[in-house]
Amino acid sequence: MFDLLSSKLQKVSKNLRGLGKITESNISDSLREVRLALLEADVNFKVAKNFIEEVKEKSLGMEVIQSIHPGQHLIKIIHDELVELLGSKNASLELDHYPSSILMIGLHGAGKTTSSAKLARLLEKDGKKPLLVACDIYRPAAIQQLETLSKQLGFPIYLDREQKNVLNIAKKAMQFAKDTDRNVLIFDTAGRLQIDEEMVSELVRLRKFLKPQETLLVLDAATGQEAVNVANEFDTALGITGAILTKLDGDARGGAALSFKSVTRKPIKFMGVGENPEDFEPFHPERMASRILGMGDVVSLVEKAAEAVDLEDAKKLEEKIRRGRFTLEDFLSQLRQMKKLGPLESVVGLLPGGSEMTQKVDFQKSEKEFNRMEAIICSMTPLERRNAQIIKANRRKRIAKGSGVKVSDVNGVLKRFNQMQQMMKKMGRMQKMMNLVNRKVSKKSRRR
Repeated sequence: MFDLLSSKLQKVSKNLRGLGKITESNISDSLREVRLALLEADVNFKVAKNFIEEVKEKSLGMEVIQSIHPGQHLIKIIHDELVELLGSKNASLELDHYPSSILMIGLHGAGKTTSSAKLARLLEKDGKKPLLVACDIYRPAAIQQLETLSKQLGFPIYLDREQKNVLNIAKKAMQFAKDTDRNVLIFDTAGRLQIDEEMVSELVRLRKFLKPQETLLVLDAATGQEAVNVANEFDTALGITGAILTKLDGDARGGAALSFKSVTRKPIKFMGVGENPEDFEPFHPERMASRILGMGDVVSLVEKAAEAVDLEDAKKLEEKIRRGRFTLEDFLSQLRQMKKLGPLESVVGLLPGGSEMTQKVDFQKSEKEFNRMEAIICSMTPLERRNAQIIKANRRKRIAKGSGVKVSDVNGVLKRFNQMQQMMKKMGRMQKMMNLVNRKVSKKSRRR
């Protein structure tokens, strides 16, 4: 995500850290590099120019706190300006009464249908009762796709394959929502290869009838500045309330994200970062700015972990670690929970310095290694997974054959497990020691 822009800005950041004093002459070259990085990322040239002027004005006029290095202070200014450029804060959906309507609009191929289903999933997790409404009467495959996604994710859909009038579909969908107690309707509308009068007039009629709380424009992030131009045209005709940027995982430049708010004055509300239903997140400007500058996004990583990890399982694992009873079954459980967090590359990218690491590590190879390890452990019997000591030569041959790998691969997994088991035992002993110290300190305190 934003690899090109991120690598260039991180290079500038490293150079800035060495500055002992901020002057116009010694930051001019760095700011020129920042400006070129923004332009190469397909950021609107006026937006890039204003960004540099703001950074320059604030950096030359700043009072540097003695405990903070001047270069670090300048990096903070760049970070804060990036946050402002991206929208300053997360803009949530404004669904002030129920049932509420969300109108999804955009060009053909931007990802409206998949974004509609992903948005429904997020709303359901938030306690809402979403209903998907298929209003793309021109592309039968869109209805079929939405129907498949609704079944996959487990919430209802309203569709009428015979109806060719979107207003009639909308009216019946509203009644269906009342009958089935659904409180948020998401209308997936038809897209076009380009904006045309017929398309816009149909959407205007639909919007006038629905009076939706949200009109969300779905944009392909990879189209850069063109996405912003499209947004302006849709906003003029329909008055959008915000945008969903899709395919951000494949966008190396970031021009659309960095230009959108400044040009349209409307917020980016959500972003699509992959093909899976869970690869859809609220857009947080501050977190995104930190990712771009290589500072990571630990908050998002913690949120992903909280969603993926079962608290009861985590407590059981903690107890096992304390007692030094970490088994291959626990190892397998940890592997599977890591996979729930998403692709390894995206997880590492959320760590501080992770974006730089992702350029050096072959994550496809690492993902294959994870899958191989999982297959090897799954080829073991429950007894073997609970007691790795019994896995001798003959058992290793059988496990290798069952998982389609070499015996050396099985040996490698067992070696890794033994290393992890030893580490877990040390952690358990350390925890016991800390508990003992705490009890002694507590006793002394009570005596006083």
